[in-house]
Amino acid sequence: MVEKAILECGDCKISLPVMHGSDGTLAVDTTSLYKDSKILTYDPGFMSTAACKSEITFIDGDEGILRYRGYDIADLTMADGGFCSIAYLLLYGTMPQGRELADFVATVSRECNVRTQVLDVIRALPRDAHPMAILIASFAALAAHYHGANSLDPLRSAIVAISQVPGIVASIYRHTSGAPLIEADPSLGYVQNFVHMMFGDLHETRKSIICKALEAIFIMHADHEQNASTATVRATGSAGANLFACLSAGAATLWGPAHGGANEAVVKMLEEIGRPERVGEFIEKVKEKESGVRLMGFGHRVYKNYDPRARIIRDICKETLSGLGADDPLLDVATALEKAALEDEYFVKRSLYPNVDFYSGIVLKAAGVPVNMFTAFFALARTTGWSAQWYEMLDKQHEGSKICRPRQLYTGKMNAE
Repeated sequence: MVEKAILECGDCKISLPVMHGSDGTLAVDTTSLYKDSKILTYDPGFMSTAACKSEITFIDGDEGILRYRGYDIADLTMADGGFCSIAYLLLYGTMPQGRELADFVATVSRECNVRTQVLDVIRALPRDAHPMAILIASFAALAAHYHGANSLDPLRSAIVAISQVPGIVASIYRHTSGAPLIEADPSLGYVQNFVHMMFGDLHETRKSIICKALEAIFIMHADHEQNASTATVRATGSAGANLFACLSAGAATLWGPAHGGANEAVVKMLEEIGRPERVGEFIEKVKEKESGVRLMGFGHRVYKNYDPRARIIRDICKETLSGLGADDPLLDVATALEKAALEDEYFVKRSLYPNVDFYSGIVLKAAGVPVNMFTAFFALARTTGWSAQWYEMLDKQHEGSKICRPRQLYTGKMNAE
């Protein structure tokens, strides 16, 4: 017998099916509500709306849990095979076994040289353009290339996107910094090749430390359920756009400071605080609403507990700075700020715990990444999640055939004269 929820509204009494998630979450199926009763649900920001079914990423915000395909994020950051094994997991649904990882890495490596048309677009844009603007244009260039007769099947599109994005982001960095572009080296691993295209020849010790840190950062940013940019990718894909057009739309959403620009904002905040002794003064300003001062890198739309990625990145941050011999005063400021906020009842009551952005910016800065490139690094990692979510959306059993078309509650004039 199908479980039902009863909605009473005025004289209407409507029976709605109840669905169950793997974690026990209940969802009332309102698909036919408007058609049957002319009643809408009102949920600005989709705070209580599941727009799709997905088997990719699970988040429990109350308990601070993040899992890809059932695997805990802390375990995945130490997985054999690094980022490519996680990309395989997100796309195919299982961890690669035997030759599967080697074959997948070989396929990705064959596609790692950036398409000429994309490089032409990058070079044509001003060197002072924001890297995210160039990335959006680069994805659009791929959409133009793989169109019509050149269209790829969905899985092939996803693999090409994952393969191309490291070279694209590295080329954007080289272009905006006025340095010559560096060709890919297919013999290198995914992250190692990216570091090579970004920085060229580095001392082996420094290169190893940076690669290890980026591997973990990329894994932690690979997917995060139905956030704003992923929802945009799915919505764009539901209209039939090819993956690369969807990625351009997703990158545009990620560029928004409320979404992908948080780690950049954290670094700027820490620089403004300047030294640990000024943390107390800063904390008091944050609590004064009229001051307009915001605490960046704390709190999360989903997590009401400690962001599980933040615990991992905090340790990586300390390990990376120690290994690089980088005596960054921002780490001391960040440590003091975290301690002060976690001990202050004002922030504890509001469930404002550090999130992944709080320490990731310090790691990227120590690796020599300019602040304006931070969001592009985020997009590089998230391209895998976007591609996996888009690929899953195309599957009919996940309602991939329906175009996303939200309704509205009209509050304007009727019959204006």
